[in-house]
Amino acid sequence: MASSSATLVGCGAILLWSLLALFTAASGTVPPFQLAAMTFALGGLVGCASWLARRGGVAAGLAALRQPWPVWALGVGGLFGYHALYFAALRLAPPAEAGLINYLWPLLIVLFSARLPGAGGLRPGHLVGALLGLAGVVVLFLGRGAFRFDDAALPGYAASLAAAFVWAGYSVLSRRVGTVPTDAVAGFCLATAALSLACHRVWETTTWPEGALQWAAVVALGLGPVGAAFYLWDIGCKRGDIRLLGVAAYAAPVLSTLILVASGYAAATPVLGIACALIVAGALIALRASRGVG
Repeated sequence: MASSSATLVGCGAILLWSLLALFTAASGTVPPFQLAAMTFALGGLVGCASWLARRGGVAAGLAALRQPWPVWALGVGGLFGYHALYFAALRLAPPAEAGLINYLWPLLIVLFSARLPGAGGLRPGHLVGALLGLAGVVVLFLGRGAFRFDDAALPGYAASLAAAFVWAGYSVLSRRVGTVPTDAVAGFCLATAALSLACHRVWETTTWPEGALQWAAVVALGLGPVGAAFYLWDIGCKRGDIRLLGVAAYAAPVLSTLILVASGYAAATPVLGIACALIVAGALIALRASRGVG
């Protein structure tokens, strides 16, 4: 697969993640770890089901799971580690502040990717694009209300920052194990589901979705933002322009807000337009840098 095609595939993950807030809101009051267990199980099964439609079938898919323990540590540590830390951050700190800190991960991807073999260092355009994207997210979050950083919430802020480093590290290090087939992500998802279930049994009270709409939202999460998205992201990180993907990832919260507005879960504001302009400008600058212009 050409780099440009793989980058577009990776952007598909960003589009799916923009639906995360909508589907999560529509899923009712299912506790976070329970929801993660349900949706990652679906996401893993989706990957396993895809083996049936491709050359080699189930045998090839199972062969993809036979990886050294460092690969499993990277995959499960990235998927489960990120979500566990982010859930902890949401419990220990105000959601808006935790979310803003967490969105440092696209910038970290751009910075970390400069150390990859053959990356040729960090182009100024990539850094400028990432900073503009971050500025767009800051504007978007500020538009939702005043921030109150509280010393008592420092553990939550630390967990959110750690989650950003974990996801950025997972994304960039995936390129170093580029020979590992994307089929292995199915195993990472199933392992994450099992660990999430264990956490749910320890810390949460089971609450099932109510009605067909909430169940449909859970299934949609498992098929899309917590399913197919991780396979698409794996392809993009391993074979595409990871620096451009890092900048493009800043579009996810803006697209998510636009979707919430369109679906009636949020109201449109002028701040949304400013955030869109900053993120689009950042993406265009990063694209020019990827083409060797800046």
